[in-house]
Amino acid sequence: MVILLGLLGTAYGESYVIGPEDMLQISVWGSSELSATIPVRPDGMISVPLVGDVKADGFTPDQLKDYLEKEYLKFIKAPNVSVVVTAVNSFKVYIVGGGVSTGAAGGAGGVASSGIITLRRSTTLLQLLAQMGSLAGADLKSAYVLRAGKKLQVDFMRLIENGDATQDIDLKRDDIIFIPPNLENRIKVVGAVKTPGMLQYVKGMTALDAVLSAGGFTDFASQNSVIIVRQEGGEVKNIEVRLKDVIKGGDMSQNIPLKPGDLVNVKSGIF
Repeated sequence: MVILLGLLGTAYGESYVIGPEDMLQISVWGSSELSATIPVRPDGMISVPLVGDVKADGFTPDQLKDYLEKEYLKFIKAPNVSVVVTAVNSFKVYIVGGGVSTGAAGGAGGVASSGIITLRRSTTLLQLLAQMGSLAGADLKSAYVLRAGKKLQVDFMRLIENGDATQDIDLKRDDIIFIPPNLENRIKVVGAVKTPGMLQYVKGMTALDAVLSAGGFTDFASQNSVIIVRQEGGEVKNIEVRLKDVIKGGDMSQNIPLKPGDLVNVKSGIF
């Protein structure tokens, strides 16, 4: 048990601070009936044999050990208590903003592209991002880490694109990592398509590519009434595209290449 406690301390780079949902093994030397594996409740309390309810949240294992030994002095002569964190469940960080494309889960406690992530070991920001989905559609200039209500001075562009290790940080419990999407590098598809929404721009993407990526035309779509709305040089241009002529007649001149930020609007037919 002493070895496990030491490993936890090494893994987190400092004395681990107990939090809600962690699992603790509390042992009293020579009193097996007082030893138990105890979960930390959501309110941060634990129920200790003989002692009763005790606050564990915010204490290190050594601090909780010292406190319990003082409490057990009321019942036992010279108690020897050990506290071991057997499962780390409270070290959570939060990914928000929608700028990460879904990737494979795994690594630091099962990393997902957004939501709550439980870290099982000491993790830096770069390590976490490396285990997440693609950041190709993220606005790294606007990304930031929020800790205790304050923005940290972390430059995601320098960290990700330049590999600047000075911008890497050790993550802390309850950090919020905000990664917004780069809307200027997206294509928006609206109107009579099956799944309208935002698409990641890919070099060479055409109007038909965008429609197909949005699920294709609905039954009510007017396939020759597609408008590409493009902002260029401070002006808004409406480019008419006849995609039915592309599909049925092979007129590839109508399959207009898109640019980042374009909006593809598929009109409905008149019945």
